[in-house]
Amino acid sequence: MPEDADADRRLPADREEPVGRPVVRADPAVTGERAKEAVGFNPDDPESVAEAAETVLAFSQNTVGAADNVYMLRGAAACAALVRGVGSYKQAVKRAGGDVSVSFVRKWARVHDLPQAIRRHVARGDIAPTAAKHIARVSGIDRFDLAWAVVDADLTVRQVRRIASEVDGDTTAAEALAARGIDLGRLELSLPNDVYRELRRRASIENRNPGDMVSEALQTYFDEETVTPE
Repeated sequence: MPEDADADRRLPADREEPVGRPVVRADPAVTGERAKEAVGFNPDDPESVAEAAETVLAFSQNTVGAADNVYMLRGAAACAALVRGVGSYKQAVKRAGGDVSVSFVRKWARVHDLPQAIRRHVARGDIAPTAAKHIARVSGIDRFDLAWAVVDADLTVRQVRRIASEVDGDTTAAEALAARGIDLGRLELSLPNDVYRELRRRASIENRNPGDMVSEALQTYFDEETVTPE
């Protein structure tokens, strides 16, 4: 995909909001009534860092919450804020106490650093938090390609883990997916009847594929729009 280099510059592949701020968790459109319960962590506030440390310890010990995506994102936020607040993974583990490991804190802090577009799908339940851990292992547009493959191709956590392990300087996520017969770019759309009718009419007259026309129209739209945060 020759446009990948440009896409890498356009797409924010890392979190852009302040660390610990519950942007996704506090959005009622994503988490409903639970948005009122969203807790933020400020790595520059000693009291908030202390709360983050307590949350990380509880998070590491609570296997019951594994099916709760919003709970998992809160734990990830606590991990990220604690690391920023104390300055290192080693100190974060020491501050949290218990059996918390560097590996645990690192993995979940990276989930918190995923771009908002991906975290929203985690909160909605489209991407399992355990899959998000593996998506966070890759960087750049590979993060988006792997995340959208989870959403559109219904990848399992095991598949995501294996694909993430294959992504390196020589193999992209798109290539690893293609090797498994998963092609990025396939998306089913529902259009209003009048738009669908006109699309079909123009495509026929111009001897073009409707998908190509939709792609061209969207590319023009995206090029004209100002890039929005995440």
